[in-house]
Amino acid sequence: MGLQPLEFSDCYLDSPWFRERVRAHEAELERTNKFIKELLKDGKNLIAATKNLSAAQRKFAHSLRDFKFEFIGDAETDDERCIDASLHEFSNFLKNLEEQREILALSVTETLIKPLERFRKEQLGAVKEEKKKFDKETEKNYSLLEKHLNLSAKKKELQLQEADNQVEQNRKHFYELSLEYVCKLQEIQERKKFECVEPVLSFFQGLFTFYHQGYELAKDFNHYKMTLQINIQNTRNRFEGTRSEVEELMNKIRRNPQEHKRANHFTMEGYLYVQEKRPAPFGSSWVKHYCTYRKETKKFTMIPFEHRSGGKVGDEELFILTYCTKRNIDTTDRRFCFDLEASDRPGVPVTMQAFSEEDRKLWMEALDGKEAELYLLRTFKKFHSLKNAIVYFLRGAQLDKIGFTVIKKCISAVETRGINDQGLYRVVGVSSKVQRLLSLLMVSCLESLPEPLMTYELHGEFIIPAKSGSPESRVNAVHFLVHKLPEKNKEMLEILVKHLANVSKHAKRNLMTVANLGVVFGPTLMRPQEETVAAIMDLKFQNIVVEILIENHEKIFKTLPDATLPEPISMSVSPPNAPPRQSRRQGQRIKRPLAVYNLCLELDDADSHSSPREDTPTGSMDSLSSQSPTPAFSSSPPGLLDGNHLITDSGDLAGWTTSLMEREWLRECLYNTRAVYPCEAEHSSELSFQIGAIFEDVQFSREPGWLEGTLNGKRGLIPQNYVQFL
Repeated sequence: MGLQPLEFSDCYLDSPWFRERVRAHEAELERTNKFIKELLKDGKNLIAATKNLSAAQRKFAHSLRDFKFEFIGDAETDDERCIDASLHEFSNFLKNLEEQREILALSVTETLIKPLERFRKEQLGAVKEEKKKFDKETEKNYSLLEKHLNLSAKKKELQLQEADNQVEQNRKHFYELSLEYVCKLQEIQERKKFECVEPVLSFFQGLFTFYHQGYELAKDFNHYKMTLQINIQNTRNRFEGTRSEVEELMNKIRRNPQEHKRANHFTMEGYLYVQEKRPAPFGSSWVKHYCTYRKETKKFTMIPFEHRSGGKVGDEELFILTYCTKRNIDTTDRRFCFDLEASDRPGVPVTMQAFSEEDRKLWMEALDGKEAELYLLRTFKKFHSLKNAIVYFLRGAQLDKIGFTVIKKCISAVETRGINDQGLYRVVGVSSKVQRLLSLLMVSCLESLPEPLMTYELHGEFIIPAKSGSPESRVNAVHFLVHKLPEKNKEMLEILVKHLANVSKHAKRNLMTVANLGVVFGPTLMRPQEETVAAIMDLKFQNIVVEILIENHEKIFKTLPDATLPEPISMSVSPPNAPPRQSRRQGQRIKRPLAVYNLCLELDDADSHSSPREDTPTGSMDSLSSQSPTPAFSSSPPGLLDGNHLITDSGDLAGWTTSLMEREWLRECLYNTRAVYPCEAEHSSELSFQIGAIFEDVQFSREPGWLEGTLNGKRGLIPQNYVQFL
């Protein structure tokens, strides 16, 4: 699990958990800052000390290997996984170059040093300044609030009104600063991936120029480099789309925070000051608590929390509420007060103080206080009439005869007169006004449906296969889910996807690759029911689902799902992660030929695999949605173990851990396998082989990630991810 998203609505609650998440983001940025600082130091050593080049390279490689990007949400895209793995790949490549100690004249200032220094100064430095402002404003806001709440209710009304206005203005300023700080924190977390990796990639490109002996290595590395460039460009494109969505959500919440509160199981939550009575000589004190209440169970919880003391959280107190009453000014010296009584302490009321009269009314309503009924009635009536007005004036498009006619006519016009227009469906990039209106009309019609074309109900299930699994399993899962859609939705989706596939065939002219179409139509065809930052972080996976639809539209819409395959994993079951490749000896890497930098390379003619053209420009290749960091074929026999998970005959992944007895039984079973990669042995106990070699009497080794088998009469160890079970 990566860093938790920072919801803008939480800025207004400013809860202890929100502060914990903010501190986690700040700690991660500080770690990134230290990493970049160390990386810059290592890069300068390469320039200044050419005679110690080999030592500097080892240190540089060590820094790259040990750092890992954190991500927001619960999963990464294939592009992000490739970016994350790229630092480790760079490190391994440098180790292969250590033997070549030629004196090199490298000019890495422009390609590595300046971009990282600029990122560290302009981006990370800006976040530090925002943090100072945020901390300062936190201290000011809560100090002023506490001072304000200590004002006597007996003061003149004019003085109290002026004080209220001052507190309200200060609070608005604090919330504005909090929103901007949270937005900046999340922006920099996403930005750092390509801002940090891209300069490193440029550095590697320059390094190859000065290595005459490394020419062949650079040639082999070229395919991986181009793929990574596409990964970075795709990640950057998704970042731009995500950033605009986040900013739009922030502005919505800024305009009306009450209408964008996150749905949760609490009827009411927020800060209250609780009166704590002391023995007679000492009077009483007021302590700030974060309180939550659930009307169904009448459970009320209080957690003391003080922002100004480093965010220290006290012990939680829980009780069952029996009643709530308003405190009048003549019974207390403070304003905005009300009393609660717990079931286990009858006759002993607890006095609470809200932040304002409006805040007290909300609490009274939630707690069924004496004035809650009238307030609730007025609110309901107002909302009811507003809702009717919205429904009346904003009746959206429907999947009826008119809706199908509009879409079909738009598609016909686009394919007839503008399918080669550059930037088609990127409305700002289309030069023709007519074409721009057609594109806008079709997208608007789809977005005006009461719910997205791929439905709210199946939204989460479509997202799950895009986050993990092999390319084949992803296609099968999407294939199955498409046929669960309502018939009209499926019919409309087929019409649209067929058109998008046709558009992508003209990508050399219109520049609308499958990946670009995924970016445009992902948010149009799929939308979550609740608009949150966490949902926006899943936009990139929506795009991948659309890419899968386009690339496999013939299979998905023209054939029925295979009934022998298991159903896709539902929302309640976490998708399994592919097991990592492991080295046989601690601290050593499973050596592989340098040409095998991408596991999707062409194997042989019989496998019908084809590698992408090397001259394809960055960002213009088809999407990598069907690619995976694991091979597209199975590396485990049906019904056997893959790491610690059981794979059944149907390919279903069981979620239990096998016992020692099961693993011992598997080691005794014998199988045949075929090599799908060439391998050169690094040790006498290992086997060397070429693509297509057949191994006999294969069984699982006691060393994770390795098999034991026989080839040409010789028995030895085989890396598991280099073979396919027959």
